[in-house]
Amino acid sequence: MANVTDLQTKYSKLAQEYSKLRAQNQVLKKAVVDEQGNSASFKEQLKQRDQSLRKQEQEMDSLSFRNQQLAKRVELLQEELAVSEAKGKKGKSKADSPSQHGLETQSVFDEDLQKKIEENERLHIQFYEAGEQHRRQEAELTTRLQELENDSEQHQAVVDGLTTKYMETIERLQSDKARLEVKSQTLEREAKECRMRTEECQQQLRLSQSELNRQVKQSSSVIQEKVPFNDTKFSGYNSLNVPPHNRRHQLKARDVAGQALSFIQDLVAALLNFHSYTEQRVHIYPLDSSIEPISPLNQKFSQYLHENAAFVRPLEDSFLQLQQSITEDTVTVLETVVKLKSFADNFSSYTHFLQKILPYQLKSLEEECDAPLCTAALTVKNQELQSDMKRVTSVFEKLQSYINLLALPSVRQDAMPQSSTSAVFTQLAACLHSLQDAIKEMSKHYNQKAGLEQELPTITQKLRTTTECLLGSLGSLTSSTGKIATFFSNNLDFFTSSGYSPRGSTLALNPLQAESMLANKKKAAAYIHAVKKARPQSVPYREALANRRILTSSTESREGLTQQVQQSQDKIARLEQEKEHWLLEVQLGKVRLEKENQRIADLEVQLAAAQGGSPNSYSVAASTLAQSHEESEQEENAAGKETALCTSLVGMLCTTPTVENVGDEESREQLIKTHYMARVGELTTQLQISDSKAVHFHSECRALAKRLAIAEKSRETLTEEVKLANQKITRLQDELATTKRSYEDQLSMMSDHLCSMNETLSKQREEIDTLKLGSKGNAKKNKGR
Repeated sequence: MANVTDLQTKYSKLAQEYSKLRAQNQVLKKAVVDEQGNSASFKEQLKQRDQSLRKQEQEMDSLSFRNQQLAKRVELLQEELAVSEAKGKKGKSKADSPSQHGLETQSVFDEDLQKKIEENERLHIQFYEAGEQHRRQEAELTTRLQELENDSEQHQAVVDGLTTKYMETIERLQSDKARLEVKSQTLEREAKECRMRTEECQQQLRLSQSELNRQVKQSSSVIQEKVPFNDTKFSGYNSLNVPPHNRRHQLKARDVAGQALSFIQDLVAALLNFHSYTEQRVHIYPLDSSIEPISPLNQKFSQYLHENAAFVRPLEDSFLQLQQSITEDTVTVLETVVKLKSFADNFSSYTHFLQKILPYQLKSLEEECDAPLCTAALTVKNQELQSDMKRVTSVFEKLQSYINLLALPSVRQDAMPQSSTSAVFTQLAACLHSLQDAIKEMSKHYNQKAGLEQELPTITQKLRTTTECLLGSLGSLTSSTGKIATFFSNNLDFFTSSGYSPRGSTLALNPLQAESMLANKKKAAAYIHAVKKARPQSVPYREALANRRILTSSTESREGLTQQVQQSQDKIARLEQEKEHWLLEVQLGKVRLEKENQRIADLEVQLAAAQGGSPNSYSVAASTLAQSHEESEQEENAAGKETALCTSLVGMLCTTPTVENVGDEESREQLIKTHYMARVGELTTQLQISDSKAVHFHSECRALAKRLAIAEKSRETLTEEVKLANQKITRLQDELATTKRSYEDQLSMMSDHLCSMNETLSKQREEIDTLKLGSKGNAKKNKGR
């Protein structure tokens, strides 16, 4: 149910992110539409300016044409003036006095004409310069407009690309959500089916156990009353103070050690990442080692952190050796697990490493507090982190003490009684929960500190990336410690229970008894194997009675032998049929096994393709499931062999007749005994089949639990991807806002430039109007002349 709740929470978060992205997409669309409208308005304004420029050019052309006409008119007037001067010189002798006044008037006109010519030349020069400046400004504005149009097209392409990318991300998230929903529903349905099957099997097992207990009691009473041979009659057979070998305890111990090894590997990886990223952060903050040297204390701290692998890696290696030493053929108790001492020593060395780096951690945080840009809130968070680091180190010291206590019995015998061992395991479970709480608090304070550091103006991308990696390692460390604490609490009953204890004694098992136990197991296995090979098959009691009657009656000996031969032939035929039947069953079982393996492989491939990775975890789960199947099959075969042996032993015991002449009543009694013994054998077989089915269902449930753990890991990976996508979206939004702001600034500058151009054009227009008025006045004067 917790997984379903997490999936629902994830779906709600995805829905919220989807709604945010849709809202942001709408804003982007609106911004694009506004930009397109502004571009269209600018284009319209540019067209209007072009029209006005063309009108001014036409006016300028007309003025230049008029000036040319005026220039030609002035030339004609000058020629006429020259002609008139020549005529005047000829008639000078005739009338000197009347023409004197005309000469003076002519000289005034010449001076006025010269001034007008000079002014006309000056106006021509100014008009040419204004035209050149206008054309130059027009070319600059056209180039600027082309650049702005290109920038606008690039901006539009970027916006379209972002919109397409956001839509693809949304579609992918929707498909992932649908796939995860289908997967969660499938897992829920499979879990319900497994629970129902487990309940049915448990109910059937309880019924079978009750029925078998009743029948065993009834058969025991019959055997005690009727069968003269009884093993418990001789106390000398049971006087050995050596416990039997507990195979179930060994399988459980191996399974628990395998699970603990995976958790220890996760913990080691998290610790390595945490120390490595802490070392990177020391080189970056508060001083960047690439720019200026860091303090000697931080250099020493970085040197110690660089050596973390030498203290962390041996934890995984020693525990791997411990897990490999636990097999089905060994005896696993605290007194015989010698490899636990090496793990305890490595854990002690790592604890000493933490004690060594603790003062440097505290001093490094104090240096961060002394930094110029460190705020009061950051100082408070650094003080909280100091207390958290002290707490984590103290919890590791407690764990070291408890692990050393657990490793002590393997070094010195009778070092700790069973009650003290249970107390140590209980305290160790509580200490693991305390470690999880301490690391969770430290992770929370680091998150808060990282949020405050994001607000600082001098934070770099390198420091931001390192802080994110450090927070990720703290998250994985919190997860691994939580899994270890939960795993230890769930298996606390197994740790505190005594899997091996001598009969009639509450003392713990010593190594000598363990060696005796393994030697007795090997001897028993060798004896059973030798007996099976050497001893012929025992004759059933009923058949022995029939043979005895035949042998005692000489008249019926031939018929008895014939009947015995016929029975033997029938038995051989029946055994041949059973052999063929079981061969067919074996072939069918192989075919089913191949189909099941193929189906499992297809499911693994589909699941790996759907999750986009992590096939190794599912291969480990598949191998664990296949191993559990093989173990269940081995247990079924061993149970079948024990049943056959018990049956053969009962037949051997029943073949010994108590009297020479057996009557009808005793024959009937022997038939009843034989019937009940056969019935007990059948019920024992059914019980063993039920046990094997229960083991099979247990292995299936364990495989489902591992698949669920893998699904949790994939969920965490998807959450990280969604977080990265949100960060990318935020960064792109900031870039879009910056680009939009720069475009607005450029457009405002362009508007100011156009205003100044309009003012310049208005001034030029006024000058042109003045020139027109001046040229019109000159034309009127010339006409008046």
